[in-house]
Amino acid sequence: MQTRSPLSAKLARCGRGLTAGLVALCLAVSTAGQALAQSLPVVRDAEIEALVRDYARPILKAAGLGSSNINIVLVNDQSFNAFVAGRRMFINTGALVTSETPNEIIGVIAHEAGHIAGGHQERLRQQLARAQTMAIVATLLGMGAAVAGAAGGVGGVAQAGGGLAMGGAEMARRGLLGYQRTEEVTADRSALDYLEATGQSARGMLITFKRFASALSLSGARVDPYQVSHPMPRERIANLQTLAEASPYFNKTDPEALQLRHDMMRVKIAVYTQGQGAAARIFRKGSGGLAAQYGDAIATYLYGNPRSALQKADALVKANPKNPYFHELRGDILVKANRPAEAAQAYASAVKLDPAKSGILRVAYGQALLATGKQESIEKAVDEINKGLERDRENISAYRYLAQAYGQLGQVAEAELATAEGYFYSGVYKEAKVFAARAQMKMKRGSPAWVRAQDIINYKQPGKKKG
Repeated sequence: MQTRSPLSAKLARCGRGLTAGLVALCLAVSTAGQALAQSLPVVRDAEIEALVRDYARPILKAAGLGSSNINIVLVNDQSFNAFVAGRRMFINTGALVTSETPNEIIGVIAHEAGHIAGGHQERLRQQLARAQTMAIVATLLGMGAAVAGAAGGVGGVAQAGGGLAMGGAEMARRGLLGYQRTEEVTADRSALDYLEATGQSARGMLITFKRFASALSLSGARVDPYQVSHPMPRERIANLQTLAEASPYFNKTDPEALQLRHDMMRVKIAVYTQGQGAAARIFRKGSGGLAAQYGDAIATYLYGNPRSALQKADALVKANPKNPYFHELRGDILVKANRPAEAAQAYASAVKLDPAKSGILRVAYGQALLATGKQESIEKAVDEINKGLERDRENISAYRYLAQAYGQLGQVAEAELATAEGYFYSGVYKEAKVFAARAQMKMKRGSPAWVRAQDIINYKQPGKKKG
């Protein structure tokens, strides 16, 4: 359920004369930090997350954010977009699929890092408050003029009052949009600095803006540059091109191994989100090599038969036995083929080979162990899932498997606490408190599990009023 911030509530009460654009903009900004709680379609994948973190790590360090625990969230949306909220950077899967080189996405990350490092969100909140004040004052003045005109029987004055209210709101909105465009230019320039500091090219940024400009031109839409929150693509290119081309790194290309990882990421997302023929569309200019084989194996797993998919996964493992995600794919196929013991072995190999130590792979391993139904495997499943959660506390599905494993072992209190955790990280706080209270009744008072249950029971949602 969507929540409304105090700012947007005030706008709703006081802004009868506000334009819809300002209200929509205020709502978008005020709720951005609550995006995950509003059922944002988040994508979780060990391979993609590891690659994007590798892209981001040097950029965040250059921006002074290396120790700031910036969390990158992948959003299942086919549009080319990225944004920040708090310490989270959101990147659409559409941006990942569309970008043909790592450098293009690295440029996107550098731009968003510029917003975080520059404190643009906090400044935007201040600008919103200022715009709100301007709009409310204009509205009140307009209402006063309208009332005075009506009382004096002067219709023209009343109409002028309405115009005053609308004019003040329009000034506030344009001022806010102008401020946002300035911040976008600043973030672009900061991105150039971060790319230069990390020895990377800004060519990807220019390619992205040229893509935007081409799409805008093909659409035939006429856009008032003063009515949008970002500078026009051609303007951004003009602001950046000379500086970008002056860099000694401008003609530097991405390492071949990194490009291969990027291609495999693109084809994976494309097949999962766009269907069986997506891999062929991505690599229509060439064979695609190993990445195309990977896409074909994934497509066969999703849309074909497990036996054929397993043969293709085995071929991938043979070609690159140290790639953890090829082993993960084998595990996925074996689970689908109802061969959980073999799947567990495949996931165990993935976990062992994974340099990023992803919690997602640990949970998949535990899930396969759980599916075997054997006592010793279920006990190990609990251990593996808990290790996965140590790396990734917000993995909601992991709590479901953990609760199931505890239940099969007869550990009811632990199962109820795991269920409470799942509800808690899903934002379903009422149910989380119910299960936490049930779990706590079966636990030793003061134990770590009892204390965690109490934390859930005592949790109060930020901004929610009592009563």
